[in-house]
Order: sequence, then C-alpha cells, then structure tokens
Amino acid sequence: MPTPDPTTRIEALLATMTLEEKIGQMTLVSAGQAVTGPGGPVDYLQAVRTGRVGTVSNLWGPERTREVQRIALEETRLGIPLLFVMDVIHGHRTIFPLPLAEVGAFDPDLWERTARVAAAEAAADGLAMTYAPMLDVARDPRWGRIAESPGEDPWLAARFAEAKVRGFQGADLAAADSLAATAKHLAAYGAVTAGRDYAPVDVSERSLHEIYLPPFRAAVAAGVAAIMPAFHNLAGVPMSANAAVLRDVVRGRWSFEGVIVSDYGAIAELVVHGVAEDLAEAAALALRAGIDIDLMGNAYARGLPGALERGRVTIADVDAAVRRVLALKAALGLFDDPCRRGHGLTSERLAAHRALAREIAQRAIVLLTNRDGALPLSPDGGRIAVIGPLADAREDMLGPWAAGGRPEEMVTILEGLRAAFPAREVAHAPGVEIDGDETSGIPAALDLARAADVVVLCLGEARAMSGEAASRARPTLPGRQAELAKAALDLGKPVVVTLSSGRPLMAPWLFERADAVLATCFLGSEAGNAVGDVLCGRHNPTARLPVSWPVDIGQIPIFYAQRPTGRPADPAEHYTSKYLDLPVDPLFSFGHGLSYTRFAYRGLRAYPEEVRPGETIVVEVEVANEGAVAGEETVFLFLRDPVASIGRPLLELKGVAKIALAPGARGAVRLTLSADDLAFLGPDLMPRLEPGVFEIHVGPSAARRSLLETTVRLVADERSVDAARPSPA
Repeated sequence: MPTPDPTTRIEALLATMTLEEKIGQMTLVSAGQAVTGPGGPVDYLQAVRTGRVGTVSNLWGPERTREVQRIALEETRLGIPLLFVMDVIHGHRTIFPLPLAEVGAFDPDLWERTARVAAAEAAADGLAMTYAPMLDVARDPRWGRIAESPGEDPWLAARFAEAKVRGFQGADLAAADSLAATAKHLAAYGAVTAGRDYAPVDVSERSLHEIYLPPFRAAVAAGVAAIMPAFHNLAGVPMSANAAVLRDVVRGRWSFEGVIVSDYGAIAELVVHGVAEDLAEAAALALRAGIDIDLMGNAYARGLPGALERGRVTIADVDAAVRRVLALKAALGLFDDPCRRGHGLTSERLAAHRALAREIAQRAIVLLTNRDGALPLSPDGGRIAVIGPLADAREDMLGPWAAGGRPEEMVTILEGLRAAFPAREVAHAPGVEIDGDETSGIPAALDLARAADVVVLCLGEARAMSGEAASRARPTLPGRQAELAKAALDLGKPVVVTLSSGRPLMAPWLFERADAVLATCFLGSEAGNAVGDVLCGRHNPTARLPVSWPVDIGQIPIFYAQRPTGRPADPAEHYTSKYLDLPVDPLFSFGHGLSYTRFAYRGLRAYPEEVRPGETIVVEVEVANEGAVAGEETVFLFLRDPVASIGRPLLELKGVAKIALAPGARGAVRLTLSADDLAFLGPDLMPRLEPGVFEIHVGPSAARRSLLETTVRLVADERSVDAARPSPA
C-alpha cells in the first residue's frame, strides 16, 4: 500500500482516537535523565504504554530512545511515534559558549554552524526537538537567564533567532540530523520584576511590540517549528493564557501554524497565578489561547475532560491541537521512519565539532581592558601563577543547561595555559572556593604569586549561579574572591583577570586595578584552550559585548537604546536626569571589546542623500588598522530618528559588518539599509514611515564618543505618512 499523505494519515488517526488518546498526544512528561524543573519522578514508561503521553523530555541515547519508541509503536493501540525533546541550549555533547557569550561574536554564520552541530549530535542521541533558541531580550544582569539570552538588542536577537532556526532545523526538518526548534520564552520574560525569575512583568504595549516580540516574529518568518510561552504573567495575564498574544498575534497576525508547547508546569500554575479556580479552568484557558502541548503540568490530562463537560472548550479545540502535534511529527519524518535519528557519530565528526568549539570559544572572549598592552603574554619568561577558584574548575566550564555535556571532556583554563605556554612554568593554587567563607588557602596562593612574573586571576561564578532559578540580587564576585583578588593586586605584580560567569559582574575596582580583564563567560568544551589562545596572542580578540556592563547595581536596568529625556544628564545642572552617587553611563557600552591592535574610522558617507520608501541606502566607512598585528574589526551601524510623532531611541542598531586587516592596511566597509528600515511603530503600533532627516552613526560600539555621524533625508511619497516635520537643528 502506498504511504498516505500526512493530512490523510492525520485525519484518519483523529477519526479513530479516543479522548484519552488525543489528550495523550497533548501531554509531555520528563523521563528524569536530567532535572529541569520541580516535582518528583513520574512513571513515564507506563504513561507511554497506555497512550497517555505523546512527547518525552530529558531522555537521550540511541538505546534508550529506541526502546521507548518501540514501546510506543508496538504496545499502544494506534502506534503513534513519540517525540523526544530536550534543552539543547548551547551544544549537546560538544558544549559551545553560553548564548550570551556566543552572540558576542556578532557572526550569524557561526551561530548557525554551532546550532547545526548541536542538532546533529542531539539527533544522533535520538532527539528530534529542542527547547531553543531562547530569544528573550534581557537588560537586567540580576536575572540568571540572561546567560541564555542574545542580549539587550531586539535587532541582534532577531538575527540570532534566524541563524539558530536555520541551524537546528537545516534544509529538511525530516533529515536524520535535524531538530525541530522551539522559540522561547514568548514574551518579555527578560523584563521580570527586579530580575527575579518567574516574577511578574509589566511593560508597555509599545515595549512589547518594539523590543520583546520582534525576535519571535523573526523566528516564525524563518520557519521555526514550535514556540514556548513564558511562565510569567504579563500585565496581569499569564502568558500560558494570553490569547491576545498567542492566538491573535502569533497565530493570527503572524500566521504561525506550528506547535505551541507550554513551559514546565505552566498551565497548572494558572491556578496559582489566580486566573483559574481549578485545573479544568486552567486547561480551558491554555487551550483556547492556543497551547497544544502541556509540559509536565498534567493539567490537560486532569483538566480537559472537565473543561469539555462544562462547555469551556470543544472537541474541535482539542482536535486542532492534536492535528498540529501530529503534523509536527509528520514533518520530522517520524511516521515514515520513527528511528531515523539515533545512529551515533564517528570520532572524526566529534573531533571536527571540537575544532568548531575552540573557534567559537576564541571568538566569544571579550577583552574588556588591556592597560599598557599587558596582553598578549610573552611565550618565554618566568613563572605564570594561575590562582583563583575558576582556574581548574572542569565542571563549571560547562555552564548551565549542558545536560548532554560530559564534565570530564571539558578543558580547564589551567590546562589551556599550560598548553599555550610550554616554555614557561605555569603554577596553580586556587586560594579560595567559588562561594563560601574559607580563606585558609589565600596565603599559599599569594606565595605562588610573589614568586611569579605574572599572575592570572581566574574568578567568577559557579555554573549553577546562572541560568534558570539563579537570579542574584548582588551580581558581584561571590564568596571571598574579592579578598583574594585585592591581596593579589596589592603585590604589585602584573595581573590578568579572567571572569567566568553567565552575566556581567559588578566589581569596578577590579577593572581599575588589574592590568587586563577578559570576560570569558562559560566557554564550554574548549574553554581552556581558547583562553590560552587569546592570552598567548595566537588569537587576537574579536568579541564584543551584547549587553551594557553596569558600573554598579543601582544603574540596572541599563541599555544603550534609551529614549531621550527633556532633561538629559548634565553635571553642571542640578535638575537633570542623573545620579548623585554614580555615573549615568555604563562601565562598558554595548559593543565594547578591545583588540591587540588599533582601528581608526574615517570618511563616513551615506547615499543617496535623499531616499524614498522602497529604495536602498548605502553606508560606507573606511577602517584602518593602525597597530602592529593583524586584526578583525566589528563595525556597527546605528540609526536615530531625531524628530518623530513618537519619541525614538537615541540609537537603534540596524546593521553589523566585519573587516579583517593586516597591520597598516585599510579598507572600505559597506552596509546597506532599506528606506523601509527607517519605519517605526506609530501611535497605533502599526509600521509607519515619516519623512524627514535621519542620523546614521557608525563605529565600534554604542558609546557616542566613538561614533561617526552623517544624515539622510526620507522624502514623502504615497507610502509614507503625510506629516510635516521640522528639520533638526
């Protein structure tokens, strides 16, 4: 018999399924191989055998997934294949830098390549879907999940979304090395109150549509298979019941036809949120909003029968959700070959993956300061004292959300430095633990430092201090690390600091006193080798900050794209927008990152000087390498609309380009804008083009002092709003 087309097969299944079997396809349980949420273990095998589950999370490995798939195919009435899913956030077995670090490469090709590798490794372990990419724009380093985010800028997050969807899903979702991607967490999760995970969010409709929704819309346009709403309530409406966003915007305006899967237990939590009196009401609210799969809440299984009896939902609502779940399984090729994934990888493939991990780890290290050219270190010379608790912290190099990673396969910073400096003695003493009050190891560490020519201080957080449920009210150096660092700095030796963390850490004194500081984040499998490559100069740093780095906690939230105020900060005027005890500007701006060479910009021009809707603006600038070594420069293009019917941000990112230059060389960088990129959301939150003068700023970061400026004029035509606007002074 010929294989039926997917629609025929799905409709035939729906016609024969019982209500319990339908709800089973809408239910996701965890096998518990990794712990990713609250609650105890469940008998997932019994649930599979009885057809009460259609998707299994946190189970991987070819033998395990094949056996559980066999149970679903052979021991259930309908033999519908299971969908295996897991958090593959920044790699599976090969661990790449955390997203917040990886995005600092500002390289969509690299982002896509790492997702492609992660998909191949996860699929080889039997998985068919991932809860990634995480697309929450984040501007508060207290929030632990900033580690998983693409940073503070919606344009950048949208480019990250597109690259990751392409990488995970590949050219063919049914291919044996592809995963269904899940864009999460819709939406504004990065704006939780006080940076506290799961807390409420209350942002304006404008902020929602301008800042927090665009990355998800980009993911949908790129063909993402699934979307996950966030835990939180948005202005009093929990996202798991937010029909205005999920149904009206995502399914309606964006025409998204894929699967919407709840976050862990989020449907049942509608009762705790206070918008549902019981599970039946919670299930009805979530289903009517458009959620197809209940992840570990058991709310659909326990609540939907009652909701149907009460008339709160219809069987047509249930069928629509099941139809989408079965369509995803068909698109993944599970009906044609349920075990097409799970065939392992060769050692040669894994070695190539490690090489990519080293490349992206190198390109994710941000050189924050480098006083008097302290770096790179000489390959020859005396002892290097490597002290601090992150120097030999193998498991911490994984970072959070690395369930498939193996700690024993991580390269520590100490190992990387010993490999990078074979002609120098590299000695080690931790001094203190990452967290805790024990200081008995400090004297030995200082003795080691006194006898050394240079000190490398490896400081930061433990991996569990970032990620979900890991908010920190004071994101400073934990434990007694500051005491160790200050004592080492007092010795008068050259001191280089590596900061391993999932967020910006606030220690302004450290940046003032250390000779060089690098943000190394959690770099994954090749962390140590990448750090060694940068410190010895084998790799000239290229990464840039995707978030503004505050001076102190009192500046939070801080981001470059703020709107103007009628009283901008002025030190000479009392009644202006400033602090009495802190500067207004961040310690390091969005886009900050140093190199071992120096770049200079000149000759910025944009043409044509007058454009109409639909036309293209070309922006050119000359970049020169004025240093003694080859390097790569990242060039940012920002836009400002100085006069509009809605006050626009002081800067908006609209483009990024890179140029590699030999010492003394110069070259032209060209970026293009569509005149339609000058549009913004008007008073009705619909795209609006208004004629007038626009500022174009180009440079190495969002720090205004570093930017060149020119202008273009948008001329009115039938596509633009007929609004007379005065020219800016």
